[in-house]
Amino acid sequence: MLSVNAFSLSLDGKRLIDNLSFKIESGQVLSIMGPSGIGKSSLLNFLSGSLTPHLSASGEIYLKDQALHLLPTQERQVGLLQQMPLLFPHMSIIENLLFAIPFRVKKSERQALAIKALARLDIENKANALPKELSGGQQARVALLRTLLAEPKYLLLDEPFSKLDPALRRDVRAFVLDEIRQANIPALLVTHDPEDAKAMEGECLELKNVTSVSAVES
Repeated sequence: MLSVNAFSLSLDGKRLIDNLSFKIESGQVLSIMGPSGIGKSSLLNFLSGSLTPHLSASGEIYLKDQALHLLPTQERQVGLLQQMPLLFPHMSIIENLLFAIPFRVKKSERQALAIKALARLDIENKANALPKELSGGQQARVALLRTLLAEPKYLLLDEPFSKLDPALRRDVRAFVLDEIRQANIPALLVTHDPEDAKAMEGECLELKNVTSVSAVES
């Protein structure tokens, strides 16, 4: 379980988010919605330990009993999926996947894990292709599997479906939810699209202003 307790966020002395708390069970996705500039992406930055200096934040983050807010980014074991797949353009697809696998995993096992990931996407024939040779949906799926191969303890999703066309968006949403459930890790999605939140089949928090936070089931 991922827990955030009493999170508050300010910019130049102006309070954007005040005393926000929530919990996310393993294998579940909590969606956060709200207008631009309210601090949704900054909440993700706080969770990953990469909040920019011009913002000030307070609050606690726990993964089970571990106090993540006391740890630097590199020790939080967090996965991040963003609007763009951010695959390494000069690396082949299998090299992108291999790059994510922890070095403690034996070389033979690393190769097997990467090939298994390609098989799940049914693109074994694209192992040596560059990212630009894949469709947008294939890139998005590869980016997710690369993130999960790094064995994150929790996952942050920053509008990862916004660049996809409507039909592809539905397919990738379903794929993402299925993979999160299989990985059995808590995930937080930031989005402007109510359909994104609905597709994640979990709770949705709508940030309206510093005094108004509503929770609805998506």
